[in-house]
Amino acid sequence: MKNAQARTTYLKDYLPPDFLIEATKLDFDLYEDHATVTAELLFVRNELAGESGGNTLVLHGQDQVVEQLQLEGKPLSKEDYLLDDESLSIPSLNTHLPEAADRFTLEIVSRIEPQNNTALEGLYKSRKMFCTQCEAEGFRRITYYLDRPDVMSRFTTTIRADAGKYPVLLSNGNKVAEGKEEDQSRHWVTWEDPFKKPSYLFALVAGDLQSVDDTFTTMSNREIQLQIFVEEKDLDKCDHAMESLKKSMCWDEEQYGREYDLDIFMIVAVDDFNMGAMENKGLNIFNTSCVLANPHTTTDLAFQRVEAVVAHEYFHNWSGNRVTCRDWFQLSLKEGFTVFRDSEFSADMGSRTVKRVEDVNFLKTVQFAEDAGPMAHSVRPDSYMEISNFYTVTIYEKGAEVVRMISLLLGPEKFRAGTDLYFERHDGQAVTTEDFVLAMEAASGIDLSQFRRWYTQAGTPILAIDTQYDADSKQFTVTTKQSCPDTPGQSNKQPFTIPLRVGLLRADGSEIPLRLKEDAESVSATDRVLQVTEESQEFVFTDVDEPPVPSLLRGFSAPVRLNYDYAPKDLLFLMVHDSDGFNRWNAAQLLAMNCMESLRADRAQGRGLELPEMLQLAYAKVLDSVLEDPGQDKAMIAHLLGLPTESFLIEQAEVADIEAIHEVREFIADEIARVHHDKFAAIYKDNDANWEFSVEADAIARRALKNLALAYLVRSGDEDWVQRCYWQFEGASNMTDQMAALRCLVNSDAPTARDLAQKALTAFYDSWQHEALVVDQWFVVQSTCALPGTLEQVKELMEHDDFEIRNPNKVRSLIGAFCGQNHINFHRLDGAGYEFLADCVLELDKLNPQIASRLLTPLTRWKKYDAKRQSLMQVQLQRIKASGDLSKDVFEVVEKSTV
Repeated sequence: MKNAQARTTYLKDYLPPDFLIEATKLDFDLYEDHATVTAELLFVRNELAGESGGNTLVLHGQDQVVEQLQLEGKPLSKEDYLLDDESLSIPSLNTHLPEAADRFTLEIVSRIEPQNNTALEGLYKSRKMFCTQCEAEGFRRITYYLDRPDVMSRFTTTIRADAGKYPVLLSNGNKVAEGKEEDQSRHWVTWEDPFKKPSYLFALVAGDLQSVDDTFTTMSNREIQLQIFVEEKDLDKCDHAMESLKKSMCWDEEQYGREYDLDIFMIVAVDDFNMGAMENKGLNIFNTSCVLANPHTTTDLAFQRVEAVVAHEYFHNWSGNRVTCRDWFQLSLKEGFTVFRDSEFSADMGSRTVKRVEDVNFLKTVQFAEDAGPMAHSVRPDSYMEISNFYTVTIYEKGAEVVRMISLLLGPEKFRAGTDLYFERHDGQAVTTEDFVLAMEAASGIDLSQFRRWYTQAGTPILAIDTQYDADSKQFTVTTKQSCPDTPGQSNKQPFTIPLRVGLLRADGSEIPLRLKEDAESVSATDRVLQVTEESQEFVFTDVDEPPVPSLLRGFSAPVRLNYDYAPKDLLFLMVHDSDGFNRWNAAQLLAMNCMESLRADRAQGRGLELPEMLQLAYAKVLDSVLEDPGQDKAMIAHLLGLPTESFLIEQAEVADIEAIHEVREFIADEIARVHHDKFAAIYKDNDANWEFSVEADAIARRALKNLALAYLVRSGDEDWVQRCYWQFEGASNMTDQMAALRCLVNSDAPTARDLAQKALTAFYDSWQHEALVVDQWFVVQSTCALPGTLEQVKELMEHDDFEIRNPNKVRSLIGAFCGQNHINFHRLDGAGYEFLADCVLELDKLNPQIASRLLTPLTRWKKYDAKRQSLMQVQLQRIKASGDLSKDVFEVVEKSTV
């Protein structure tokens, strides 16, 4: 049984490797039914291992057949080494080497079968293309190796393949040689990477590909060749990614002083890929969904995702490749820092406020839920069973928030000095999160000792705030209390350092200068960062000339749950007057949530539902403002007019009443649509002009506001708008408008919508069936339909010719979208949704354990629901656990999720 071999790896047990690999020379012979890999490895004894260095060489390896093994040119017999499912060991190493040899060469010839590698780790076939995914531990499926990030080597790679089927042969670094083999039917290419790297950054691609080429001139006037490799049919979908790449390279030079270091930078688009993309040195491999884009096939959100992912992977060249992580417990060292960098890049490319709103909305919906679940872990975990399970929102998004807090505490100049020092100190090294923090301290002179708890303590801190105004002394007191719930393996948390950004607003909306009682001089700043470091703390502001409305946690300055008892009128006030755009949005969300909570209480008591007057007034003010002043940030207005999602409401609830949350939210949305019908119609018409398509921020914002108005208008029940929605679908010149109309029709219960929805779905598929990524969107819009019967529809779609369970994108689009986003149908009281997910996980675990374990997430959140649903979800978790032959990936998740 696979899970019988599952074992836990602990950070406390980390030891430096006994050996390092100074040089790695790889030779691949690629065939249709197998690949032969010859690895020539130059080992050196590691001085850091000290006396612990042993006389046995243990290499990681899986799913390969050893055909030949030579140590210092001498063949080893099968009696000279040991093989098991996960390693190759050469005991009594010194008996095969000259006396006191500290350097030696090992040559390994292995046979692997990429075409049968459905896990998509290591070397595998994606349709007609060979490609690799080696992070975190995929390289051990290619050859036996010290497959750990603190073993860094210089790689030289030769690839041999059929010249007709695989004319393009790519690997890391710079191309140094190429030629034909004797029979002329096969050719070879040699790549050399001058920079040391760990095995997880190795990459190989072989296929019949075309490229879009460009160049970039660096700040030192070096010309870099840029290439994006795709299938010929996708050449028209690369321009946006190329522009995003050039913008990223320019931004990284300007903001961080980081220049690209090779002569060439390549991206390859792959259909079958477990992740979004991978930052392999000089040869980034991307899921097609994260690189291909044009207006006809790609929504605005997907355009923005392409820009962000291209930036993220490029930024890894320094924050991940040139400086990498010592061990996988330090994963956030590269991922958290790089997510922060790509988030700042996206903010600079578009609306900084909207980007922050989107990031925080995701964090509070998904990462807070992870913190409250059985898989909760710290940003730097203490243990793991399967490292693939720790590529999580905690490592990435919460890790980014930790870096953001450091930048806030240090300020922009000292933070830049800290990153400069970090890169200077550790270039070419594998280091830890502690090394990152130490560089920040050294460059700034600021002590971050207590702040380090953000890396080691799991869970979402709760920051409770109380305020009091004294008219006689003109003092305003802010009292804070912080706590953090217990998480698996952790209790009795110590206080965090919480940067709390605040502002105080007068009744006319103006802001009050923030002078603390201990300030020696007067201040003019109306925005300050308070450092909350104790369990209970008091901050006293002086010269406050009237009772203020506090604007708390501006910009979401720390990833905490803020508890403050805002009156509804104060939330409405902040929506209209706060200068902090994030807090305007947050006030709108809180006001809507409070109204929904009140209506759920009415529903529970059997009372009729009515749209709260305060919420109606809030929407009226926002709608009037945009109609009176069309020059406002339309993207921000669209966010202000959007209700909290069901996912967000479920995460905020102590016990989520699925039916009540869904029914009340639908009621409020329908009523807002009915009451403000004419205003939404005016907004739609104002933004529906025949604009030339653009992916600039203002054009995206215009489409977002228009399509939000359309969604409300279809909700209103006006049959004319249902028909007009279909006309938008038919006449749309871009995928954003077409998909928005299709989603409205599919989710509408208006009498005419059913026929129009089916007509639109059929027309959409007929038009786009040859575009795999567009078919994925077609799956998503059907799997997330909130109307009854969707589970049965999803099961039917799994039999569709275009659904392929071996393809991660298809699985995420149909199964993942249904189970993770369609709460009212997934959480059916008969438990059919839970049984469906368990069936899918068991099937997928035999094919692709990474995707199977990630798919499990909705079942792991069972504690969030009522007793009946808890029981039904536990039944399916226990069924999976009892099935026996589970991967480590799935076993770890069910083991931690079952009671």
